[in-house]
Amino acid sequence: MPRPTCCRRVAGTPRCGLFKPAGVLCTSLEEIVLTVDEMEAMRLADLEGMYQEQAAGQMNISRQTFGRVIESARRKVAQALCRGRALRIEGGVVEVVTMRRFQCYECQHVWELPHGTGRPQECPKCLSANIHRAAEDRGWGGGPGRGAGRGRCRRFRGGRDMAQPAAGRQPQSANAGKGESA
Repeated sequence: MPRPTCCRRVAGTPRCGLFKPAGVLCTSLEEIVLTVDEMEAMRLADLEGMYQEQAAGQMNISRQTFGRVIESARRKVAQALCRGRALRIEGGVVEVVTMRRFQCYECQHVWELPHGTGRPQECPKCLSANIHRAAEDRGWGGGPGRGAGRGRCRRFRGGRDMAQPAAGRQPQSANAGKGESA
């Protein structure tokens, strides 16, 4: 039995879910399914020109896994192009990453980067190092994920289950502190 596929981080879902040869009805074509993570691997390696190590880090997978994913994606695209098949983009075990907004205080340029890519060192427009998260990304809006909550899980805090007493402490009985010795 194979290992379960780990969740792969992608920057977003593709705008188009189906590509096919022009002038041919889709019902008469065989389809090849390209998963969303395979599409993301192609975007990072072929469109953005990233090295496999860097792209694998952005997708939260190993370099070897990235190599297998990109090889599979390229094979499927080549089959669709060379054999005149439809290419459907769907599926895969993925986590869609939200974008973070940064602002340069020198030139007021605002740009976005996906989570997990690290903090930029300088503004891409003026190369100033005086950059900060944009005001709408700093958590001033309230609501979940904006600094107003207690985090992902409301039951756990500080590494221990709040429903269970801390190690070394006994739960107090209703009569504790009323003259009884514990």
